[in-house]
Amino acid sequence: MNNAKRREILTRLRDANPHPTTELNFSTPFELLVAVTLSAQATDVGVNKATDKLFPVANTPEAIYALGVEGLKQYIKTIGLFNAKAENVIKACKILIDKHDSQVPEDREALEALPGVGRKTANVVLNTAFGWPTIAVDTHIYRVSNRTKFAMGKTVEKVEEKLIKVVPAEFKIDVHHWLILHGRYTCLARKPRCGSCIIEDLCEFKDKLE
Repeated sequence: MNNAKRREILTRLRDANPHPTTELNFSTPFELLVAVTLSAQATDVGVNKATDKLFPVANTPEAIYALGVEGLKQYIKTIGLFNAKAENVIKACKILIDKHDSQVPEDREALEALPGVGRKTANVVLNTAFGWPTIAVDTHIYRVSNRTKFAMGKTVEKVEEKLIKVVPAEFKIDVHHWLILHGRYTCLARKPRCGSCIIEDLCEFKDKLE
């Protein structure tokens, strides 16, 4: 795929959705951090159902830490891997309180030092909360990037490297939202909806479906 085609793909996605954002519900960087941590191997819809009950009760590091692991579990027990996630969130809250004045740090290294926070979660927080041009690669973005030939790579790290290299600066802030949403609603894993895809003529997937 050449860069002219990539630019046209991004232009169409931008025209269709000029101001994309995460589908996770949040109102502060801390709420976003918690929601993204909970979203690993879970749906945004499922996470929102839990946090819509949790955040009105506790939405600061101190308030969630005060719940304790068992207290937090009661709010997130409908989410996959909730036991490990509850422990990680409580530990992260303690670190935020002790080392960061209860604020989410705008710093990759500090974010990745938090329990339950890997590169993808850090990228989402830096991008969505702080406006960094980071690109978080999840399963949707990995699939769309490889299937369309937009940015191919055998690992999520390689796809991220390729995207950072080939995506023009003007699109970098929003590109991961566009690709996630495209993978979630159009370029589906089992049966992509090629016939209703706005970039079908630009996509280089060989086995397109009607």
